[in-house]
Amino acid sequence: MVGHGALRACLLDDTVTEVLAVVRRPLPLEDPRLRQILHSDFTDYSAVQDQLAGLDACFFCLGVSAVGRSEEEYTRVTHDYALAAARALAAVNPALTFVYVSGEGTDSTGTSRLMWARIKGRTENDLLALPMNAYMFRPGYIQPVGGAVSRTPLYRTLYRVTAVLYPSCGAPFPATSPPRTPSDAPCSPSPG
Repeated sequence: MVGHGALRACLLDDTVTEVLAVVRRPLPLEDPRLRQILHSDFTDYSAVQDQLAGLDACFFCLGVSAVGRSEEEYTRVTHDYALAAARALAAVNPALTFVYVSGEGTDSTGTSRLMWARIKGRTENDLLALPMNAYMFRPGYIQPVGGAVSRTPLYRTLYRVTAVLYPSCGAPFPATSPPRTPSDAPCSPSPG
């Protein structure tokens, strides 16, 4: 759902000349600026790494709910996939900006009782330790727009309920759009 929003924002921005999506299944979307790479192993990009060269930025939005997942499975998707992508991209794009969508409540100290918060925190720390420009976004609530749909059944139900309530309860929380480019991002890059 977050990736859908990031892709939509990039394709709506006339200054974006090309969007590369690395996906397991073809996206049901066509745009002359959209190029797709079908790839199945998000822990190893060696088979497609040469196709990743020449990029300015990566919006890494891949993620899953921790509900019903073991710590090992959640770590593989949340941490291992992100680090593998960042390393592969940095190897062929030294000046690339890597934007990781994390979550409000992420714990970078590793002391949280919440498994997801510790793993996202470790992921952020490991990304920030890489020799690249890395940004972390910690959204607290995301209102789906433009046809985005969560793959998590519980979240779909919650979004249906909050869609009705959001106009009144969302007033104290200003609606914002994702940054149009990494330079619009309201955060600081990693050191180094």
